Amino acid sequence: MEINPKIFKAYDIRGLYPEDLNEKNFPLIIKGIYSFFVKEIKKDQLKIVLSRDMRLSSPTLFKIAEKTLLKMGAKIIDIGLASTPTFYFAILKEKVDCGIQISASHNPPQWNGIKFAKRVGNSLVKIGKNTGMTKVKEIVENKDFINYEKKGSLKKIKDIVKDEVDFAFKFVKPKKIKKLKIVADPANAMAILYINELFKKLPCQLIKMNFTLDGRFPAHEPNPLEFKNLKDLQKKVLAEKADLGIAPDGDGDRVFFIDEKGKIISASLISALIASYLLKKNKGDKIGVDVRYTQNIVNAVKKAGGKAIIGPVGHALISDLMLKNDILFTGESSGHFFYRQTGYGESSVITILLILDIITQENKPISEIISSYHSSYESGEINFILPKELKAKKILEKISQKYQDGKISWLDGLSIDYSNWRFNIRTSNTEPLFRLNVESNSPQITEKMVLELKNEILNFDAKVKE
Repeated sequence: MEINPKIFKAYDIRGLYPEDLNEKNFPLIIKGIYSFFVKEIKKDQLKIVLSRDMRLSSPTLFKIAEKTLLKMGAKIIDIGLASTPTFYFAILKEKVDCGIQISASHNPPQWNGIKFAKRVGNSLVKIGKNTGMTKVKEIVENKDFINYEKKGSLKKIKDIVKDEVDFAFKFVKPKKIKKLKIVADPANAMAILYINELFKKLPCQLIKMNFTLDGRFPAHEPNPLEFKNLKDLQKKVLAEKADLGIAPDGDGDRVFFIDEKGKIISASLISALIASYLLKKNKGDKIGVDVRYTQNIVNAVKKAGGKAIIGPVGHALISDLMLKNDILFTGESSGHFFYRQTGYGESSVITILLILDIITQENKPISEIISSYHSSYESGEINFILPKELKAKKILEKISQKYQDGKISWLDGLSIDYSNWRFNIRTSNTEPLFRLNVESNSPQITEKMVLELKNEILNFDAKVKE
């Protein structure tokens, strides 16, 4: 049974169903993951959380995973339908050895995949390219599976989302949230579960959009980073005269916000706001910063007396960096928000509750609160499709030569900083795309440099992905 090697991504396993992931090869992949965990954790019988999203292929793949893990002797904690942050929370709360979540995040309906992590004390280690994905790939390809003799066990757990929300309240400790009007659009996906549970405990008026779980995503793709998917939410916020709009992604580990004027708030501004808020109680602590956009957050962190640490893109890589450097909080420009208290995993529940608490404390519209953190004008991510024969490395080398008078970093792709502007260009770890991000201290400079860099890339016969 041949398995497409491209499904082993930098942050997770992901592919098309049934072309890449199907009933025949999925048992081998699960065997490979479990064998990897046994070898890493050095126990012959592991306790493991198992969960899934609402994709049409997920129930089938979930049953295969459950059956395979039982045969291999695993002690399964089945939490059923769950967002990815709920899955991470369950690993820590139940004090299991590791976990497997069947999900393809924000990808279109025909995709599926696996996110998996192990527990080290009170922290998560997500398995990605720096933490074991290559080993998993080798185990699967070589069928180097562990021998198993013991029978596994199965325990089903309910109400884990309630526990997750309770934990968020203990962490944020809001005194009294105002009776705000909130519009939420989880795109028929997994965040429905935690939004419903969260707002049971809040005095807010929740206006729901697309709140029926549906793996076909009938309203729109569950990807808030594609701003076209937020248009209906923006209109609804204005029509309802709401205080805030909330837009999570497909598996609920990313979240974007719309202000009361119907405008999208950049994730870097949300990160700057949260970092400043957390640093009030954690003076001098470390804050992680996504290499794509740095200025809004770095400036806020300096002002609040914290220490900014620039890191790579990608949830598994960020969690790993946070664990190694004991970082308090990291906000990624794609809408992931990570906390030390969640074992360096994402928590959209904490993020939403923090924003509601800040609006309440400041007693101002979110647009007014966020404006004081605005020090950089961001281009938004521009994606390119490269010709098959063209290697991204060739473009990066050419561009690094042209802008060699700037401060160059190869941390994740190519980043070059000047006194009044900067950019990052990198290949995507999840899609066959080349990504450009530009920021500066004025919209005119950002626009000018986007055009200049865009032309540089288009000279290589690349095409802009619309």
